[in-house]
Amino acid sequence: MKIIIINGPNLNLLGKREKEVYGSKSFDDFFVEMQFQFREVELSYFQSNIEGELIDKIQEVGYSFDGIVLNAAAYTHTSVGIGDAVKAIETPVIEVHISNTFSREDFRHKSYIAPNAKGVIIGFGFQSYELAIQSFLKGS
Repeated sequence: MKIIIINGPNLNLLGKREKEVYGSKSFDDFFVEMQFQFREVELSYFQSNIEGELIDKIQEVGYSFDGIVLNAAAYTHTSVGIGDAVKAIETPVIEVHISNTFSREDFRHKSYIAPNAKGVIIGFGFQSYELAIQSFLKGS
């Protein structure tokens, strides 16, 4: 099974930024743990702060991977283009967020991705990614 995690803007700063919200672990360190935990999965990772690069990656893998775990970060709430890219592809997408976006600013309560996603996992920290991968593995 081939699954890719795609992270959006500022998630390259995990472990350094807003530790009270996101914790002190870097995503790179977490990804190594995920590769070990899910050895049966061909797991890859992509991060960009640029909206167009995220759309390009979604389109690139959207017909050849078994699943996409997408944390588009702030673009979740602003990017019609990313939402359209998710709608256009065949690979199922699970939208994830580390924080509970509904406990934050009002503008974070809207997602342009969710209507076209297989599911949404919000607010479980890094475990949100694990739950998404488990969902793909269980075929649910």
